[in-house]
Amino acid sequence: MPLRPLRAASLAAAVALLTSCGTDEPAGTAATAPDDGHYPLTTTSCGEEVTIEAEPTDVVLLKSAWVPYLDTLGVLDHVTAKAGAYPQGYYDDETNAAVEGIDSLTDRMDSSGHLLISKEAVVAREPDLVLGQVENLDRASLAELGIPLLEVGGLCPTGGPDPSFEAIGTELEELGRVFHREDEAAKAARDLEERVETITDSVPSDEDRTAAVLYPTVGGGTTYAYGSRSMADPQLEAAGLTNVYADVDERVFEVTTESLLEEDPDVVVLLYSDGDPAKVEDALTALPGAERLTAVRDDAVITQLFNFTEPASPLAVDGLERIVGELATGDAR
Repeated sequence: MPLRPLRAASLAAAVALLTSCGTDEPAGTAATAPDDGHYPLTTTSCGEEVTIEAEPTDVVLLKSAWVPYLDTLGVLDHVTAKAGAYPQGYYDDETNAAVEGIDSLTDRMDSSGHLLISKEAVVAREPDLVLGQVENLDRASLAELGIPLLEVGGLCPTGGPDPSFEAIGTELEELGRVFHREDEAAKAARDLEERVETITDSVPSDEDRTAAVLYPTVGGGTTYAYGSRSMADPQLEAAGLTNVYADVDERVFEVTTESLLEEDPDVVVLLYSDGDPAKVEDALTALPGAERLTAVRDDAVITQLFNFTEPASPLAVDGLERIVGELATGDAR
């Protein structure tokens, strides 16, 4: 059933219960599209229906993967609060300035890059939309308070689309409907499709190389790999590479050093959320026996920020371009 907001009563009561004092945050002042009967509308997120009563102007952003979608549609100014890490390496100066200007609730992350935030901190902002789901702040709990939540399709625990570049365009168009920016979304989706075609046309067709996409824990700990349910899989394929973990029907999973040595990929793509990329490379080379990996011996290690690969978003096209470019010039590592 659609999750219809109950903002007038439920949200006000929740804020009173969850906070010891009220907030005086100003309402969103972003420019909105004409009120032409477009709302309310029902969209689908992770297989569940979500109702949007009006154009969202007080958005709380919990996942950085949403930024390229919002920026592309010209509605980043509809976000009034954010939480998590937003590395500047993803965007141009103008977009970085816009993201930096959004109030930050917290930037606390665990060692795996997951956001640590309380439900109270989000609800106190009285958002009309939350973008991104965290473990203690899911769609059902917010729906009880009349707050709709949307998750990036590639991060849905269930009910999400199969990862692909085509799915990115579809998600962009659906978010365009949520913000009543259909024309902008349709054009952006076409532009992304053309970019992917241009990039893939430049990939040599006579090479047969394997690759693995990993998220190592800096300082020691678990190493994660990405399987066929991740955007890493179609991204590697588009770059002319074969994912050594394509037979694993999961998005992300723990991987042992023994497994890496057995698969021995020709190329390794290392992902990280923030910080010094050199330390991410050190986390790989510090693994026992890592010097025996073909990718390490051949200096075929590419390090890039997480959202350039995961989840599926317009940034994955940038990530594809980076991978193809580094392989073509031999600048891996």
